[in-house]
Amino acid sequence: MRGRDHLASCEAAPRMAFCARFGRGTGHHRKEDYVGVVVSLDGKSSQGPSLDTLLSLTQSGMEGVNRMILSRVGSDVEMIPEIAKHLIESGGKRLRPMLTLATAELCAYKGEGDVKLAAAVEFMHTATLLHDDVVDDSEMRRGKLAARMLWGNEASVLVGDFLLGQAFKMMVEVGSLHALDVLSTAATVIAEGEVFQLAVAKNTATTEDEYLSVVRGKTAALFAAACEVGPIIAGFGKAEQAACRSYGSNLGIAFQLIDDALDYGGVSSKLGKNLGDDFREGKITLPVVLSFRRGTESERAFWKRALEEGQTGDAELAEAIAIMKKHRAIEDTIERAKHYGAMSRDALALFADTPMKAAMLEAVDFCISRAH
Repeated sequence: MRGRDHLASCEAAPRMAFCARFGRGTGHHRKEDYVGVVVSLDGKSSQGPSLDTLLSLTQSGMEGVNRMILSRVGSDVEMIPEIAKHLIESGGKRLRPMLTLATAELCAYKGEGDVKLAAAVEFMHTATLLHDDVVDDSEMRRGKLAARMLWGNEASVLVGDFLLGQAFKMMVEVGSLHALDVLSTAATVIAEGEVFQLAVAKNTATTEDEYLSVVRGKTAALFAAACEVGPIIAGFGKAEQAACRSYGSNLGIAFQLIDDALDYGGVSSKLGKNLGDDFREGKITLPVVLSFRRGTESERAFWKRALEEGQTGDAELAEAIAIMKKHRAIEDTIERAKHYGAMSRDALALFADTPMKAAMLEAVDFCISRAH
């Protein structure tokens, strides 16, 4: 039954207009394998919103997703399953495929197509991570050596391509051209976002609008598509599809902005990466954009030396954080995230109150609460 007994049938509701589009794999997981940790900027843990309910309602479905993932990374080329499993089994909340299952259940979907689409979404995400680590010269991923450090850049890129191929194969097997269109479009937008990020990389003149365009492409597009395909395969109309897409897109933006803030104000043991990794890689993120715009002439000169010329040692990181605190850049990044979180929550107003809807609303609160 995959948790659907927990749900009431969706009731008819007035149609609403929503914003246009843009935007451990064992098969027997424990709850702690998925649930993230709520952390505060001062390092204190807190009790608050979590993904527990969402995890519980999608548990059976996610077990199917995990089995699907393991069955699709098999290959006669030994390096392919080695690299794929290295990343897939390294942790992560798997929030994106959970949201595919969640929106399908929110719309009372009956079938197994959501499991294949959720697995496809996770493969798309994993492929993106493999490609990102090569582009960013990253050494760590989720607290472990990045695949590129163990097998090389070429193998990482090619295995990412293999996973994308498997993802599209599963999409085709579901038999929904509309769902295939949504996810394939997302793959294109993600690639565009990657290229755009290269264009603004280390460029301190990047505006907030330009940076948000990167986020909409690189992060929000997959969140949006992962949520939109649920009502599509459930046979729901454009209003519900747009609502779920809006929920996912705005959640994705909020999720990324909180990550941006945590890179300068979080705790490395809780983040799955080192504090200040974005800074050391010369990444332009929203706290940097805000600090640069609000800074003095000498502070702007610091950002140019640090990010454009690569002076990103520990002393420079400490100075960067001090400048951000001076100009409230971290706090305002969190406020921006709350704004997008509110829009994500509002998007679900179209749907009747059910346990799944409540779990999806709590997921938004969880993403924001990581910074409190």
